[in-house]
Amino acid sequence: MSDETPHTTMGFFTDVTLCIGCKACEVACKQWNELPSDGFKLSGNSYDNTNRLGASTWRHVAFVEQMDRLEPDLSRWMMMSDVCKHCTNAGCLEACPTGSIIRNEFNDVYVQPDICNGCGYCVPSCPFGVIAIQPDDGRAQKCTLCYDRQKDGLEPACAKSCPTDSITFGPVLELKAKAEKRVEDLRARGQEVQIYGLGEQMGAVGNLNAFFVLPDRPEVFNLPPNPVLPSTFQPAAYTSLAVAIGVMAVASFAIFGKNA
Repeated sequence: MSDETPHTTMGFFTDVTLCIGCKACEVACKQWNELPSDGFKLSGNSYDNTNRLGASTWRHVAFVEQMDRLEPDLSRWMMMSDVCKHCTNAGCLEACPTGSIIRNEFNDVYVQPDICNGCGYCVPSCPFGVIAIQPDDGRAQKCTLCYDRQKDGLEPACAKSCPTDSITFGPVLELKAKAEKRVEDLRARGQEVQIYGLGEQMGAVGNLNAFFVLPDRPEVFNLPPNPVLPSTFQPAAYTSLAVAIGVMAVASFAIFGKNA
């Protein structure tokens, strides 16, 4: 899967303040990766018929309407193009028992479709609800960061199609500097924004290789403010198991030892 020469870690910087909700990224992603349609019926959740990321939706534009009836001038309509975070410490990769999920030469979290057995362990292990099982073939699927395009020196289809440059693709270190500069500029204009995906709030997940500039709290965009890996709870679970076994052993000895 990987070649002999290591590549720079590549990723996405998505600036929510620039997204206009055109869904060009969704369409480009589906077209390039030959993903099935989500249908034409509106969900009732604003102008959204995909609702969330999934096995057939690797980019999803969410519409967040904040309407203030008492003060209409304070109302706003925000759009956010969500995607797999390609975490530094990926829960899906951690949980995969077959080695199907790996890091490729661009340091992207990649699902090898020919190895995936559809066990589904990766699904609950993703703290962002990204990866899912495709019902048609039973395999786990998610954003590949257009691995095939990267190998040919091309940017991912979603970033290529974005008309406002809300989605930027490139080396993660360069994108981080760009995001920090963007936040500095917006705050100088009086806007309250933050970077989501970098820093201590990511906890055990570590920095995300697909991060965002948000104009509101992460929860508003269905992002966990403090994502947690399932493995975080393993030591406590093992301790509880050991204590339970010890208690049962003592109880068994107390019961059956007297009858011996």
